[in-house]
Amino acid sequence: MGKTSDDTLKDAARMSRIEQLLSQMTLTEKLGQLTMTASGYAVTGPIIVGDSTDSIKDGSVGNLLNMVGPGPTHEMQKIAVEQTRLGIPLLIGLDIIHGHRILFPLPIAEAASFDPRLWERTAREAAKEGAADGLAMTFAPMLDVSRDPRWGRTAEGGGEDGWLNSRIAEAKVRGFQGDDLSSKDALAACAKHFAAYGPVNAGREYAPVDISERTLREVHLPPFEAAVKAGVETIMPAFTDLNGIPMTAHVPLLRDYLRSELGFDGVLVSDYNAIGELIKHGVAADLVEAATLALKAGVDIDMMADAYRKGLPVALERGLVTMDEIDACVRRVLRLKEKLGLFDDPYRRGSTPEAPQALVDRRALAREVATRSVVMLKNEHDTLPLPASTQRIAVIGPLADAAYDMCGCWWAAGEHEPNTTVLAGLRAALPAAQIEHAAGVPILEDERSGIAAAAALVDNANAVVLCIGEGVRQSGEAASRAYPELAAHQRALAQAVFERASARGVPVIVVLFSGRPLVIPELDAKADAILAAWFLGTEAGHAIADLISGKASPSGRTPMTWPRALGQVPIFFGQRPSGRPMNADDFYTSKYLDVSNEPLYAFGHGLGYGRFAYSDLRVIPERVTENDTIRVTVDLVNEGKRAAEETVFLFMRDKIASVARPLLELRGFTKIALAARR
Repeated sequence: MGKTSDDTLKDAARMSRIEQLLSQMTLTEKLGQLTMTASGYAVTGPIIVGDSTDSIKDGSVGNLLNMVGPGPTHEMQKIAVEQTRLGIPLLIGLDIIHGHRILFPLPIAEAASFDPRLWERTAREAAKEGAADGLAMTFAPMLDVSRDPRWGRTAEGGGEDGWLNSRIAEAKVRGFQGDDLSSKDALAACAKHFAAYGPVNAGREYAPVDISERTLREVHLPPFEAAVKAGVETIMPAFTDLNGIPMTAHVPLLRDYLRSELGFDGVLVSDYNAIGELIKHGVAADLVEAATLALKAGVDIDMMADAYRKGLPVALERGLVTMDEIDACVRRVLRLKEKLGLFDDPYRRGSTPEAPQALVDRRALAREVATRSVVMLKNEHDTLPLPASTQRIAVIGPLADAAYDMCGCWWAAGEHEPNTTVLAGLRAALPAAQIEHAAGVPILEDERSGIAAAAALVDNANAVVLCIGEGVRQSGEAASRAYPELAAHQRALAQAVFERASARGVPVIVVLFSGRPLVIPELDAKADAILAAWFLGTEAGHAIADLISGKASPSGRTPMTWPRALGQVPIFFGQRPSGRPMNADDFYTSKYLDVSNEPLYAFGHGLGYGRFAYSDLRVIPERVTENDTIRVTVDLVNEGKRAAEETVFLFMRDKIASVARPLLELRGFTKIALAARR
């Protein structure tokens, strides 16, 4: 859609105001607009980490992060607008990754729903809640493709496929930014971490990245291209280097690809102290050189390195940068503030308290999304849902009554909000059942004295719900794990429960919490049913209880392959063919000597309470040219005894091409709910 005459006039007015401000700004004030500093709130009033509010007053700080609440944010804005020479409002942001106060499932969990409608709705609700707290920016969505479950930030993204992450990018940008960025309930989204942060060496956080240009272009850049096309306002370069060039100083990708090739004209904001870390990367001798490299690459805002304020004046004196380059960055920052409506009304976000019903509706949405994000990995002999006759349930494990851990990493302002536990959820859903509980072991500490007492609960139970897995701080940033599996003491608890339950014929349902796929071949072999619960947020316990009781049917599907052995990593569905594909009858083919090539659970795996049968696959037309549209249809019937929802995936493969193509490429998915046929 082209611009209307009103849009053109608005753009002209904005540019007029921006150019007028630029003409009046001192170098200190310009660099202040390129500086973002962490902030907080104390009894004595607003505080700035390592600085003071005097830096806002003199114009040397123009952007803040990590402040929450209309009172503190408005007080800071008042300083900027009413006590500075030019009255330029602040840009205040926060990491709102999967909800603000009401927490939705982790991004990796939400991706398992394969539902763009829900992805957009949760971002929209998070934006409303964050904006009501005075915020104007979120450092989300994270669009890093992860094919290595050792990497802790797997929890924050959409899994292993670039095409899937592209669809998530579109939905999240729409949800956060809404139809009008200047609206009081809109946030500027930030696509991060550009680019190829996921394939860090050995799955270790902040480690170097060394991948091919083809993998970069085909897997890791498409989600960011999708975000740019969706209108994302800001992008954050990754901490890491790519093939030897730190992303914060990567001219070919930041300036040439993003700015020139994609036409991105929004704001590039550095990650926390990333400009300063160019020194540790070994590409800059000091802050002057680091600031110069980042500015030349097109990074507009320096977050927490103080490199621009301290380094650019010296760089300017030495002729390393020009005032025109600085002005270009300032212009983009001011334009973003203009789009957000901050110049017209810096207090509009947080000016109106949300209606009580908004909280009720948001919790209902959180429960729905959590329910649809759980993946049922296994369900032998239709163990789930529990029969209505189940009267005695043993709820065992360190995560059964762990409210804090239900939130998952990056809880934004929701750390102290009440999260529903599995134990509480089951007691609410099954009031007539006798439910006994024992943790057995702690989540992290290797303490096993409670195992015997916990396992003894099996003796009086019709069913066991075993809640085990990672703790809240075992996934997310700086939480890489060389062994992404159950802790030894949790394995000991599980073994004791399995032995006791097997001897008495009691089914064991494992509710597995994690921010990534875990290596769990023993659980798969011994559990009667397994629910991959990820970390589901505020309504975790109610969602899990809805599935166990049969109020809802599991519909989540794995957005990332689950390995059967750590040695298979990285393992993903989009691998390219080999000239010697695995052949059990031929020794000299691509295989392991000690484990199958196949994953424990493939991408897209997930069970429900229905039984779906596919038939009559049709592809029209049979022969196509490059300009044709291919239509694929299939008949689907639910032959089970219960209504359920199926996720239908469309994969393609170009069998003969000038370059070997992946064995499978995801090109579509849809959800369909069907009643039972009989």
